[in-house]
Order: sequence, then C-alpha cells, then structure tokens
Amino acid sequence: EKKIFVVQGPYPVIRRLLRARGWVEKKLPRATRQLERQRGRWQQQQEEVEEEEEGGDGTEQGEAVPSLGSPWPPEEEEEEEEEQWDEDPDGIHKFMSHLVQDQVPFFFWVNHCSAIDCRQLRQDQVVNHFVGVNAFTTKEGLCFNLRNLPWCDQADPDSFFPRCYRLGAAGERQAFIEDFRLTAARSLLKVALERAGDGLVGMEQLTKSSEGPGERRVPRSHIPHSMLPTVGLGPPASPQLVEQALQVCEQHLGSLRHQDIDGDPLSPCMTGADWDRFLQDYYCVAHEGAGLALSRAQQERCRVLLQLLAERLPQLGMEGNHNVWILKPAAKSRGRGITCVARLEEVLRLAGGCAGPSARVGEWVVQKYVERPLLIFGTKFDIRQWFLVTDWNPLTVWFYRESYLRFCSRPFSLRHLHPARHLCNVSIQKRYRQLQAHLAQVGRAGAWHQVMVPGMKAAVVRALRSAQELVESCKGSFELYGADFVFGEDCQPWLLEINASPTMAPSSAVTSCLCAAVQRDTLRVVIDRRDDPTCSTGAFELIYKE
Repeated sequence: EKKIFVVQGPYPVIRRLLRARGWVEKKLPRATRQLERQRGRWQQQQEEVEEEEEGGDGTEQGEAVPSLGSPWPPEEEEEEEEEQWDEDPDGIHKFMSHLVQDQVPFFFWVNHCSAIDCRQLRQDQVVNHFVGVNAFTTKEGLCFNLRNLPWCDQADPDSFFPRCYRLGAAGERQAFIEDFRLTAARSLLKVALERAGDGLVGMEQLTKSSEGPGERRVPRSHIPHSMLPTVGLGPPASPQLVEQALQVCEQHLGSLRHQDIDGDPLSPCMTGADWDRFLQDYYCVAHEGAGLALSRAQQERCRVLLQLLAERLPQLGMEGNHNVWILKPAAKSRGRGITCVARLEEVLRLAGGCAGPSARVGEWVVQKYVERPLLIFGTKFDIRQWFLVTDWNPLTVWFYRESYLRFCSRPFSLRHLHPARHLCNVSIQKRYRQLQAHLAQVGRAGAWHQVMVPGMKAAVVRALRSAQELVESCKGSFELYGADFVFGEDCQPWLLEINASPTMAPSSAVTSCLCAAVQRDTLRVVIDRRDDPTCSTGAFELIYKE
C-alpha cells in the first residue's frame, strides 16, 4: 500500500499519527546514522568558522531536534533519545522497521531539504520540503524578492512589509542611508508638531498678556527665529533645523509626484556634510529632548506636508519619530544577533565592522522598526502564524486558523533599546483567543477578523507569489512554514519574516498543544485528503489556489 515512511529526528506526533494510519517507519540503519554523525561534526566545524548555523535557508528548528547536518550525540545518548521519543515499549515498531529495510519509503518528514535529493524522488514519493524556498525564508531573500511583487500582483510591499535593505548589496547601502536621512527629516516634523501642542498654548498666553489696550499683536510668522519660543525641555537646537527638514520633505514629496521627471532635475537640498550636522541636531531633539524653534507658518507647513506624505507613504504612521531600525544577520533564525539601532553611524559601524563572531561583512539586512506597535498592558508582542503550501504550480496555500503570541519580557520603550523590550520571548506565550478577548475589552472586537487575519493572509500570499518562479515545484510534496507578524496601533499586520521548518518543540503549555495540532492537521491535508477530498482538514483553511 506504499505506507512506508522516514522521520528524521524526534517527531513523536508525526510518528504516532502515521502509525495510527497503518504506516510503517523505515529507520536509518546504524551505519548510516554513524555517517551522519561524522558529517554533522564536520559541518559543525565549518559552521563555527562561517557562523551560518542552521539558518542559512531560513530554517528554524527546535534545539532538541537535530538535523541530518547537525552534530549527533554519542550512540548511547542517541539510543536513549530514540527510546524516550519513540512510543514503542514492546519493540513492535522496531521489528516492523527491520522488515522494511529493503523497501522504498514513500513519505519523508525531515528537518532540512538537503536531507533528501528532491530531484531524485519518484512521482509517488512525498517529502515535506521544496527546493529554492530560501527566496522567501531568509531575511535577505524576502527583502530582495518582495521588490518584484508589483510585477505579479498589484500590491505595494511597503503596505505590509517594513522597508528593508541588504547592506552588502550594490546600491542598497546608499539607498538605506538616503532613507534614514529622509526618515529623520519626517520624524523631526512629527516631533515639532507633537511638541507644539503645548508650546503654542504658552505662546498665545504670553503674547496676549503683553498686549496693552489698543496695541496690535505681532503675527507669529513675523517674529524673528531668535525670539520664537522653543518646544522641548533641553537646550534649543539650530533655528534652521525645522526649515531644513521642511525643504527636504517638500523635495521628497515632489519626487514622489514625479515632478523631478516632468521638469528640471532638482538639486539636493543638503550635502553630505549638511546631513551629518542635521542628523546630530536631530538626535539631540528626538533622543535628548532639545528644544525646537517653530513659527506658526512652519507649523502649518508641517501639518499639510505630513498629510500629503501620508497619502503616498504607507509606513509613515508606523515608523514613529525616533528613527529606530533593526539590524539582523541575514542568515540566522530565532532572533540571534539582532539589535535595535537609532543612529546611522552605529548601523554602518556594526554592519561594516563585524567580520568576526556575528556575521561576515555584507550579510546584514537592516529593516525599519515598527515604532508604534499594538501593545498589551504596555508590552510588545508578535504572533506566530502557520501556513502550508501543497503545490507551487498551481500555487496552493492553506492558512492555519490557530496561532500564538510571544511577548517581550519587559515593558515597551523607545528610550531604551534593550532586546528584552523589543525582541519577543518564546517563553512568554499566549493563544490568539486571549488576544481576541483583550481586543473586545478595549473596544476593538472586530479587529481580529476584519483587519488582522485578512491582512496576514494577504501578506503570506503576496510573499509567496513574489518568489514563486524561484521555487522548484515537486508534485505531491508540501511544506509547513511559520510567519511572524507584529501589529501596528491600528491593528494592521506587518510581516517580519517567514521560517522554514518552524520549531515543533513544546516549549510551553501553549505550544505543546498547538504544535501537536498543526502536525495532526498537516497530515490530514497532505495524506488523508488525497484519498478523501471531503475529509476534515482541521484548522487549515484553503485561502489561495491559482
């Protein structure tokens, strides 16, 4: 009946469910396991040199689950581990596995696509991986390929994926520098408007109280910069700072309207040296509370300009005003090596000078940090959302209706960029239903079904379509992925990354239940549904089929 399977690593749920369906496991012979251990030790040495541990293609594996390319424990430990995970007290399954050692397996569940040569598979063999998925399961691949989205879908990746740059790619480093500068200029205008709310009240009272009977009040726009009140607690910054930011943003708006194409080319408002001085002043204002001189005319220009920019920049709201970016090693998973940075020179120093233990030069991506996330009791969280691809031609996508939240371990604050406030912790987890209940309590009962879920579905499909031509389709095979999202204050989801081989390790009571369920429902879709198209697919919902 072609019910022979191979499972690599301790996946007790998959083993148990397949055996319950009448499948027999073909275990790797001892000689093969020894060879794999030797290969694993050699590869570990290579990885210690290259620092590309297991995440080179976006793979995210539980630490208790060794891959074929990972170091294997001594034979005694390995056999103890197998006995621990393998529910076979009487040795029946071990005996049956011995009987099928010369038979061809038809179902493979492995940690990594390199464990199986997918190109050599027969048409009736199924594996849980596709070749070429690093086009969207690595930070670098997702960053690059989402830019091709407008060619296959009428959608703007900036509407669901925080803008991202590969610092080692030609031209992208300079593009990031320009983006950082423009974001600083926009942020300064936002800071000026926010502070003017209180500052202008004081100015109105001051000018009114100083007017005598019959005295004419001097218009605020006619007051010299040196006499304007400053908004902010620290010493005032350059009086020309707001004007410089206005000119830069007005020119940027013109380029967004393509005025630089239709008319004469616009000369830059500021040189490199001008930008260096501007950024230092901006840091003083945004990070240290330095005061700003703002006229009424400038205030109105700020308000109108930001409104016009918001119509063309879908990330204007979520980008905040601190200009924080998140720097990530391009080929690592589980948050390793990630840091939040708010100064341009620090980003370039970290990315350009870390040829040592973290990552090689050019292997960094930098992404705009979502500065205005949805918080729960003042704490940031993200969400792990599973989805399943069962075909790439035609593209067929299943979305899992269950998901779980991961919280940071300390309250959110942009004044402190410590990872505990900004990187979510796998040890603090809640189910999505608890998020729904919280949203209902704060008056957003419909946000989950009306905004969050539709937005996550659309982001997943668009990410897959952008990389579709780069993935090798293998009929009958499938792959389970884990997408990570963070939500803005308006509940809009922002895709952070997509992981291949999402960890199934039961790290908490929440994941212990959900990981078992997603494995169960995956087998329903990829095995049971082949024989019975009307069977239950559990929590998986077909959301896209070309």
